[in-house]
Amino acid sequence: MSLLERIGSPGDGQEIEQGKRLIRVDDQGLGLSDILSYCLRRLSWRVPFGGIRMRGPVKLLAVPKDPVAGDRAAGEALLHGRIVHGEESLDVETLDFAKLTVSPSFADYLHSFEWLRDLAAAATREKGARLAEKIVRHWLDAHAAARTDDATWRPDLWGRRILFWTAYAPYILSSRDPAYRSALLNTLSRGARHLERTADKARQGLPRLRAWAGVIASAVVLQSGPARLGRGETGFARTLGASLHDDGGLTSRSPTEQLGLVELLGQLRTIYYAGRRDMPERLQEALPAAVSALLGVTLGDEALSSWQGGNMLSKRRVAAAVEASGVETRPLRQARGWGYQRLACRTSVAVFDGAPPPAMRAFAGGCASTLAFEFSDGAERLIVNCGGAGSWTGALPAELAHLLRYTAAHSTLTLGDRNSTAILQDGTLGKGVTQVELSRDETGGISRVEASHDGYVRRFGLLHERELILSADGRELRGEDNLLPQGHKRRSEPVPFAVRFHLAPTIEVTSTADGQGALLRLRGGSAWQFKCRGGALGIEESLWVDGMSRAHRTAQLVIAGESPPGGMGISWQLRRAS
Repeated sequence: MSLLERIGSPGDGQEIEQGKRLIRVDDQGLGLSDILSYCLRRLSWRVPFGGIRMRGPVKLLAVPKDPVAGDRAAGEALLHGRIVHGEESLDVETLDFAKLTVSPSFADYLHSFEWLRDLAAAATREKGARLAEKIVRHWLDAHAAARTDDATWRPDLWGRRILFWTAYAPYILSSRDPAYRSALLNTLSRGARHLERTADKARQGLPRLRAWAGVIASAVVLQSGPARLGRGETGFARTLGASLHDDGGLTSRSPTEQLGLVELLGQLRTIYYAGRRDMPERLQEALPAAVSALLGVTLGDEALSSWQGGNMLSKRRVAAAVEASGVETRPLRQARGWGYQRLACRTSVAVFDGAPPPAMRAFAGGCASTLAFEFSDGAERLIVNCGGAGSWTGALPAELAHLLRYTAAHSTLTLGDRNSTAILQDGTLGKGVTQVELSRDETGGISRVEASHDGYVRRFGLLHERELILSADGRELRGEDNLLPQGHKRRSEPVPFAVRFHLAPTIEVTSTADGQGALLRLRGGSAWQFKCRGGALGIEESLWVDGMSRAHRTAQLVIAGESPPGGMGISWQLRRAS
């Protein structure tokens, strides 16, 4: 049986009150003036601009600092002539923006000019400007005069492009070539006007927030007038209200997108600072809540847990985003709409999915992961979900990316070899989990969460209830999965079940002699004992996707059996042995 077959088959800060329910709701060319050229030569781009004017109506009022640190390795590769993004790369000398044959995520990386952040991490302005301007010239030749319905003129891409062009103006506006400067500034001005008209056409959530952020940046950094700033702030606040839960988490429930949100808010913060303006209160309030929600889905290694098609990314990137926010806050432990419950005692951390999948209008890549969990001991991951490509769209084969959304690709129970929420062949979500009931208790330092979902009630007449209990010393995680009769449907025959525990690739696993347990050895030498009751324990193949969207072979513990029509219980325990 192949790895793909083993994953599964397709299927059709606030206290949580007892029984809390979570419901799924479906012109002329413009050139730089002599004074700008003079300032460029004198200051060598080492200090921000102070009201430097350009010929015509465009004024560059400030150069905001990008607060997010770039990838130095990617920047050094750029200096050596290769643009690297994940496992993909392009030769700068043969780069043709009109004929790109790369993954969607690599294309966005190029067209958004995010690579400027990485270049700046490895090179000074003097060293990096010539290369940066060379790549910008290629882009202008291919897309500056493009129709505004061209894919490269998407509102979210223009939002990001404005953020990066203005933050890295020292790298792309050092040239003394007036034709180049005029083309760049003219395109920037045209893009800002286009964005102001089309920001609301971007997908709801992070893409639309990026679009409106570009409108705000153009209003603060360029001479655009207070009217554009007002429209930008109104649009951003409106989108923020529709895209965020009260607890600070995005309605997409994607940790990858949540990281993007924190980075975006950090950028906006420095834009207002550079423009000597006060950041609106609504945006100031959103920042600490968004950071807290992000930290709530990190494990002991300080990287992300894997949910909604995402992967761990990297500890460095998460830390850079949090530092850029300027916020000091604790991880969110008891989320409502965001839906992730965090259990943390001593060095042990568990992240539990206690909510339905996101609505399609909020996120197109939702996963059937309700009641799954991930678990770490210190910096070592033990129990994981298989993960996904995350922001590296196209890095994995389409069939595999589809299968990784299944319930069986997550550490939870599957019933009848079906997904708890159906994932249709066109990628949309079908029938399944509509309601989750959840309660939580922290008495005596013991973290306990209990939740149930109705994803199997219509098909099998059984409710899945899961309880997780993490001891006060963090040395024991106990769980129980109950199948309870509910609804009008009653089956006369038993239903097969499987409770899966996907293991991190660094874990060495051996089964015990009685067949009801396993020993999990961590890379650092410590070990955890696994025991179960209610089904037969087996060790099967699995896979796990790392922070660079590369798939690794690993193993999974599977408790398998059949549930009678009246339901049953399966209990299990993870206990630190050394």
